[in-house]
Amino acid sequence: MDLDLLARSGLRFDLTDLADGRRATITLDRPDKLNAQSPDMWDALRGIGEALPDDVRVVVVRGAGRAFSAGLDRKYFTTGEVDGRPGIGSLGAMPEEEADEIIACFQEGFAWLRDPARVTIAAVHGHAIGAGFQLALACDVRIVADDVQFCMAEPRLGLVPDLGGTFPLVHTVGYARAVEICLSGRRVGAEEAVAIGLALRAVPAAELEKATDELVESLAGGPRAAARETLGLLAACAEGRDPAAAFAAERKAQIRLLRAMAGNT
Repeated sequence: MDLDLLARSGLRFDLTDLADGRRATITLDRPDKLNAQSPDMWDALRGIGEALPDDVRVVVVRGAGRAFSAGLDRKYFTTGEVDGRPGIGSLGAMPEEEADEIIACFQEGFAWLRDPARVTIAAVHGHAIGAGFQLALACDVRIVADDVQFCMAEPRLGLVPDLGGTFPLVHTVGYARAVEICLSGRRVGAEEAVAIGLALRAVPAAELEKATDELVESLAGGPRAAARETLGLLAACAEGRDPAAAFAAERKAQIRLLRAMAGNT
């Protein structure tokens, strides 16, 4: 992990012990900017994913201050460079292959959160706009404060959600609702988020940290190998695995676990 990059990215990373393994907590820590995101932040997220210890069972993503994340830092809405990074307008002037490679690197900062090697939780409060919404969607589970406001702002700005947010949104709330949320650019509050499956539960803002800790304990309380195998099965089903393939995958996973229990690896 590049500690210099982490320091300037606006992220904090902490490891704490659980009964069996560890918890990683990633905090977006630019409260004065409502945790607005940047390419450095996405690079740092990718680095965290690459360096994450094998014994981490749960990853919690949270925001400091009044919001989870208000989206991309507005200073990147430019045709020039910002801190040596291309602004959004600059990407459009590049050869297609070069722009594609840059955006693919940005996406890698979020993609590892869907790895079934561990469960990932977004603890979301206040604004979760654009890139903030997509970061929350990258996690397996979302628990929200009662003041949460989800919004996919990109289409109203002439852009598309390009940090991997479209796939989990459709699979979470359904195609028609995803269309309406994206194209209207409206805000989705806590009550609706729970009702449509976007959030697991909503709690008063003052109780979000405690509720997140309790969720971590409940999800990390069982045998690690079984949890990883189950996450893999569920993730594949969410991505559209057909029933016959799902049944076969369950058989293979169960046999791996039984063989490990019998010492027959």
